[in-house]
Amino acid sequence: MSGLRAAGGVAKKSAKKAAGGFSGIEFHKSKGQHILKNPLVVQSIVDKAGVKSTDVVLEIGPGTGNLTMKLLERAKKVIAVELDPRMVLELTRRVQGTPYQNQLQIIHMDVMKADLPYFDICVANIPYQISSPLTFKLLAHRPSFRAAVIMYQHEFAMRLVAKPGEGMYCRLAVNTQLLARVHHLLKVGKNNFRPPPKVDSSVVRIEPRNPPPPINFLEWDGLVRLCFGRKNKTLGAIFRQGNTLALLEQNYQMAAALHKAADGGQVDLVAAVNALAMADGKPDAAADDDGSGSDEEMGEEEEGGKGGGGGSARRRRGKASEGFKEQILEVLQRSGYIEKRAAKMSQDDFLALLAAFNAGGIHFT
Repeated sequence: MSGLRAAGGVAKKSAKKAAGGFSGIEFHKSKGQHILKNPLVVQSIVDKAGVKSTDVVLEIGPGTGNLTMKLLERAKKVIAVELDPRMVLELTRRVQGTPYQNQLQIIHMDVMKADLPYFDICVANIPYQISSPLTFKLLAHRPSFRAAVIMYQHEFAMRLVAKPGEGMYCRLAVNTQLLARVHHLLKVGKNNFRPPPKVDSSVVRIEPRNPPPPINFLEWDGLVRLCFGRKNKTLGAIFRQGNTLALLEQNYQMAAALHKAADGGQVDLVAAVNALAMADGKPDAAADDDGSGSDEEMGEEEEGGKGGGGGSARRRRGKASEGFKEQILEVLQRSGYIEKRAAKMSQDDFLALLAAFNAGGIHFT
């Protein structure tokens, strides 16, 4: 009997290994390593991604390869970007001697530092702490891809897909939905991972708008950032703040020089979005990556505590002239947005508001 038990144990271990088991590998929660272990969820993600036999698939954070193996069954090629050398070794071992060996390319480095190659579809179960910068890095990628199917922390995913008037609607939603169509696909409970994270997850499909909207994205984000600093206040109240007006007047005075070389106010989208993703002013505050920051907290940098232009550095710029204040309020009044609140404004509203300000020579950079 003991021999039969031993043989049975060996058989179970072999089966687990063949199925992409994780024996001998310790996962680090601090690095965001939560391996998706439920085969039904894995299959559902592959199905919803709509992978074609001619597709090159970019997978970010393949881990032990449970999702990778399913993608290899469907795709022409899979490019897996993995930072952990142990996972790279495990992934290499799994495809060695299989028909998929020549279909898999592994890039061993930090995805945020990688120059990503061409791909048709991105599928990713990512470390949640890079959710925001990675999303915008992908949206800045050229040539544009067909879709990205990404596993996010559930609350972050809800922010991505939120609509005007909903509680989760925020600057992240506005910026993302300007550049892409975003759909929530499925919620994934924490027990579907090993080790289980502290929060539930959700899978989101992102389809970039191609071509992207012909606007200066840095200026767009400047306006949206300001409006969402206090998203439940009226725009009239926000734009009456002294520090905000002082900053805008400075931009107004420099507008001709700043925009003369920008071909009608447009800038390169790739450069703009990359700058937003990687700089201190990246789209959405770091707190948003784990869902812990409120929109009001995200706006403190811009509002400077009491509302206005973001602390002592901006306060030193002085006060705006009364004439400029009247000019700002006239634009808001004429465009019909003076009593509007960012929390309930749509993409079209923000586009119309930006156009109204720009027509009056007022820019957000």
